[in-house]
Parts: sequence; structure tokens; C-alpha cells
Amino acid sequence: STVQKQRRELQLLIAELKDRDKELDDMVAVHQRQLLAWEDDRQKILTLAERCNLLSNELNKRNEVIKSQNKRLKFLESQQNKATLEKTKQKFKELSQKVTDATVLCQALEEKNQSLHCSVLELSAKTGQLQAREQELLTMLKLKDGVLLEATDHISEFTSKFKKLADALVAAKMEEFSLSKEKQNLSLRLKELTLETNKLKDDLSEKMKENNKQQEEITHLRQENDHLRNELTLHVERAKRKDQLLQSAKSKQARMDTELSSLRQICVKQQRDLEFLHVNLESSQELRQ
Repeated sequence: STVQKQRRELQLLIAELKDRDKELDDMVAVHQRQLLAWEDDRQKILTLAERCNLLSNELNKRNEVIKSQNKRLKFLESQQNKATLEKTKQKFKELSQKVTDATVLCQALEEKNQSLHCSVLELSAKTGQLQAREQELLTMLKLKDGVLLEATDHISEFTSKFKKLADALVAAKMEEFSLSKEKQNLSLRLKELTLETNKLKDDLSEKMKENNKQQEEITHLRQENDHLRNELTLHVERAKRKDQLLQSAKSKQARMDTELSSLRQICVKQQRDLEFLHVNLESSQELRQ
């Protein structure tokens, strides 16, 4: 009877060992599937990193082109302003004062343009920092082979937010381009003012009746000056809007930092789970032996 009981116990133990073997085989198959999925996700992340590097190089090239164009515009405007000022100072003092006022306005607009350009450079530096952080995350992912599908989902969200920041940068550059166009329009208006001064030179040789017409033209110039002031107020409002965009970008960066910290915590938890699974595997192997 004791031998039969021992045989039954041995049969039960053998059945339990078979069940555990099946469970371990299932766990190994699931783990292999997860590893394959993780490798696919890692390759996708590497391709995304290469695309980000290409986009950053294109941004740097476009920034250099914008700098060269700004230098050319400044050089041409300086030459034109010198020529017009020398002609107007010799013949009409009143009109020279108005032209100098217009040049002062143009210089103020140039300073604002430079400040906006500095803000764009700061945004590009921030994008470089974000890219450096993204590369650090990629190295962490290469070292930690046990990251699962949840971490990859968080990283995809991070890349989408990075794309949103890149879109915000493109919008800021488009606004800078529109400001450069408005600057060109102001230079054209200055040329129109110079043409009007030349017309006034011809009108001085005529009779006293044409003096009334000159006064009417002066009033028209004053109206244009008021219009320029209104445009300056509009430029100031746009600069304020850009400051608000920068503040929103800073808040987004803070959110990204919090999300990175949460991702690190998730990675630590997953490492602990993997260590626990390794311990269970070792114990199951000992039981098999």
C-alpha cells in the first residue's frame, strides 16, 4: 500500500512537472514574440532618429541662407539711404527731417527683426537640446533590452510632440519671412518719398499757386506717417504673440521632462519584473533538474 501511495504521488508530481513545462514553454514563446516586436520598434525608432537629424541639418542650412539674405538687405538699404539723404539735405531741410524720421523707424524695425531672429536661434538651440535628450533615450533603450510595448508607445508620443515643436518653429520662421517682406515694402515707400521730393524740386520752379499743392502733399505724407505708426503698433503686437508662443513652448518642454521621468520609472519597474522572471526561470530549471 505504501508503494502504491508513493507511485500515485510520483505520478501527480510528474503531471505537475509536465504542466509547469508547458507553462514555461508558453512563457518562452511569448517572450520571444515580445523580443521580435521590440526589435521592430527599435528599428523604427532608429529610422525616426535619422529623420530628425536630417531635419535638423536642413534647419541649419535654412538659417544660414536667412542670415546671408539679411546681410544683403542691410547693405543695400544702407547704400540707398546714404544716397537719398545726401540729395535731400542739400535742397530741402524740412523733407530731410521727414526722411530721417522714416529711417529711424526702419532702424527700429531692423532691431525688432534682429530680436526675432535671436528668438528663432534660441528655438533652434532648444530643438538641439531636445535632440540630444532623444539620443540619450535611444542609448538607454539600446542598453535595456527588456523594454516592452508600453515604453515604445510613450516614445511615439514623445516623437509626435517633437514634431509639433518643429511645426511651431516653421510657423515662427514663416512669420519672420512675412516681417522681412513688410520691411521691403517700407523700403519701397521710402523710395516713393524720395520720388516725391524730386517732384517737389520741380514744383518749386513754378508759380506761387503750386505751393498750395505742395501743402496738400505734405498732409498726405503726414497721413502716411500715421499709417506707419499704426503698422509699428501691429508689429509690437506680433512680437508679444511670439513671446506667448515661446512661453507655451517652455511649458511643453516642462511637460516633456515630466514624461521622461515617468518613462524612466517605468523602465526601472520593468527591469525589476525581468529580474523577478529570471529568478523564477532559474527556480523552474532547478525544479526540472
